[in-house]
Amino acid sequence: MTNPSPPAAVDDLSALTIAVDAMGSDGAPHPEITGALQAVRHYGVRVLLTGPEEALRRELSGVAAAERRALEIVPAAEIIGMDEPAVRAVRSKRNSSLHVACRLVREGRAAGLVSAGNTGAVMACAKMILGSLPGVHRPALAAVFPTIRGTASVLLDVGANVDCRPDHLEQFAIMGEIYYRAIFGAESPRVGLLSIGEEEGKGNELTREAYARLRQLPLHFIGNVEGRDLYQGQVEVIVCDGFVGNVALKISEGLVETVRTLLKESLDRTLAGKVGYVLSRRAYADFKQRLDYSEYGGAPLLGVRGGVIISHGRSNANAIKNAIRVARESYAVNRAIERELAHGRAAAGVE
Repeated sequence: MTNPSPPAAVDDLSALTIAVDAMGSDGAPHPEITGALQAVRHYGVRVLLTGPEEALRRELSGVAAAERRALEIVPAAEIIGMDEPAVRAVRSKRNSSLHVACRLVREGRAAGLVSAGNTGAVMACAKMILGSLPGVHRPALAAVFPTIRGTASVLLDVGANVDCRPDHLEQFAIMGEIYYRAIFGAESPRVGLLSIGEEEGKGNELTREAYARLRQLPLHFIGNVEGRDLYQGQVEVIVCDGFVGNVALKISEGLVETVRTLLKESLDRTLAGKVGYVLSRRAYADFKQRLDYSEYGGAPLLGVRGGVIISHGRSNANAIKNAIRVARESYAVNRAIERELAHGRAAAGVE
C-alpha cells in the first residue's frame, strides 16, 4: 500500500478534526463520548466518533443539540477486543471502530485519532493503513513522565518495537527531541540513552553502537542515563528499545499505584485531628494529580501519518479529553518530524 498524502496544512489547531475510536476503553463508549464533549468545550475541536451507531446514539441522547453539532457518528459495526491477536484482528475486522477511525485519517477527514483499545491493534492499524512518514523506518511509542523538578520527561520507545537496531534508536532520538520541543517548548532538550550505567562503554551491543550514532547527531546528547533518571528532571528525552521501554513503563505504573494506595492507607490510619486530616488530604490530592496518567491523555505513536494517540484501557473521560488535545498537538509535531527528517536526508545527499 502506498502512503497517502497527508491532510492539507491547518494553521489553526482548533479547526482540526480528530477521530475517536469510541469502543476502545474498558468502559466504552461512555468515557469516549464524555471526553469528546469536554474536548469540544475546552479546545474547540470537531470529533468523529466511530462505533455501532445505535449504541453511540443512545449515549448521546441526553446531550444538548448545540453540543452535538461538533460531534459526528461514523458507523462501524465491529469491535476489536483487548485479547484478540492484533494483526489478525486488524486484517479480518475491516469495519471495526479502530479500522474506520484510521481510514478517516487516511482519507483526510481527520487529522489524528485516539483509541484506548488494543495497543497492538492500534499500532498495527496505524502502520498498515496510515503508513510511516517519509524517512521513518520504525514509528515509536512515546510516554510522558512527571519529574521531581515539576517538568516532564519523555521515554521512547515504550512498546512499538521490541527488537531494534542502532539506527532505529537514532531516529527515536530525533523524533523524541522534535516532539519535546513542539509540545513542551524547550529550545534544546537534553537527550539520553537508557543503559545500565552512565559510562560510555556500559550497556549491551545495541546501546554501545547507538551511543556512537547519537553522539554524531546535532542534538543535546548527554550520554547514557539510568532508569532512576527518568524522574529526576535532568534529561528531557530518554531513548531505548521497545522491550526495555515497555518494562520500564509497566514497572512505573505499578509503582505509582502501589505508592498511591499505601500513602492513602497510611493517611487514613494515622490522622486524628480534623485540621491535619484536611491539609493532608489536600496534599494527597495534589500528589495524586501529579501522577495521574489521565492528565497526559495517552502515548503518541511518533512517525506515522496523522496524530495517533494510544490511551490506557482504563481511560476515563479526562484521559480521553487530554488524548484529543495531544492528538491535536501531534498534527504539528508530525509536520515538524517530516520536515526535519527531509532536511537531514537532503544534507546527507539521500533522495
